[in-house]
Amino acid sequence: MKFSSYIAKRYLFSKSERNAINWITGIAALGIIAGAFSLFVVMSTFAGLKEFSLQFSNQYDPDVKVLPKFGKTLEFTSQTEAKLLALQDVQLISKVVEERSLVKFKKNTSAAFIKGVDANFLEVTQMDLAVDFGEWFTSEYQVVLGNQIARTLGTGINDPTGVITFMVPKAGKGQITSLNAAFRTTNAMATGFYRISEELDGKYMFADLAFTKDYLGFKDNEYSAIEIKLSPLADLTKVKQGIKAVFDEDVFVKDRVQLNDQLYKMLNTEYLAVYFIFTLVIIIALFNVIGSLIMAILDKRKDIKTLANLGATRSQLKNIFFKQGIYMTLIGGGMGLILGLLLVVSQMQYGWFLITPSLAYPVKIEISNILIVTATISVLGIIASWIAAQRVEKVLI
Repeated sequence: MKFSSYIAKRYLFSKSERNAINWITGIAALGIIAGAFSLFVVMSTFAGLKEFSLQFSNQYDPDVKVLPKFGKTLEFTSQTEAKLLALQDVQLISKVVEERSLVKFKKNTSAAFIKGVDANFLEVTQMDLAVDFGEWFTSEYQVVLGNQIARTLGTGINDPTGVITFMVPKAGKGQITSLNAAFRTTNAMATGFYRISEELDGKYMFADLAFTKDYLGFKDNEYSAIEIKLSPLADLTKVKQGIKAVFDEDVFVKDRVQLNDQLYKMLNTEYLAVYFIFTLVIIIALFNVIGSLIMAILDKRKDIKTLANLGATRSQLKNIFFKQGIYMTLIGGGMGLILGLLLVVSQMQYGWFLITPSLAYPVKIEISNILIVTATISVLGIIASWIAAQRVEKVLI
């Protein structure tokens, strides 16, 4: 093994008498460097974009959310709350109610979900950080609107020209005889506008829990969902099982990934697509490695026959060029990875590339990406080197 490794290193770092072979080897090495560099940079960029996209939904979503499995509401008593808070890693609970409502301001109307939240809501989520204008509501008859809803209604913060009217259909049977009999109505003023994403900005309005329950006609222990904050090191699977066991009725217990399953699926699909596309670039680059190794074998025909006459086995002779290819791949891949790391770190520090004049392109270094690039380069390099090394058989024949 030492014999083949020694010869392989000599062949890799020594120049050939034929300049064409030196050029081919150099191009092959540059191809590996460029392939590893581009794969790591693109994966780091995608990791940054993924984190950037999810930070908006993470402002709104709790660590865990309990939802009714059947119907729109679940029963949550003080006894259930005590049991839930007694669970390990459960830090805080927020009770919420929500329902789709018609919203009217002067002549403008819109449809959105009104969500009643308690005092713990801002500690369970980070919604206060999303408020762009104004402030979070502090009392009843105040609401916080999404920017898109506010634009549709044409209302301002604490608008003195009018109040926002909310209408929701009353539950029941029989013939409707008047508008008052058909709808529950209430009025409020906007104290702030939030901005998270286009979808959420046009979907939710936030108000006081007691005010919203009274408006929607919810019973005392009746809620739409329970939102829970966990400790940072919580065992998510174990905690979810414990939460589910606390409730007497069938409920869904969803974490952030499950609450945004479509978004996560889309991001993971795009990640895989990007990985396979740039892996194909590396495969194409490794064809140059195969070509350079075959040229090196042909150039060293006399040396191969001399070594064979001195007693070197075919396996040892193959190993020389097999290891030469592996060394070339690992060195080129390592250089590409180091260059990629330098570029990503400099982008994180200085923001060379911009999405907007004030927003740098997001990038993120993940250990998993370094391992994936290293494994991809290593596996493909081994395959390419093995294919080229088989050429030794024909030289010997």
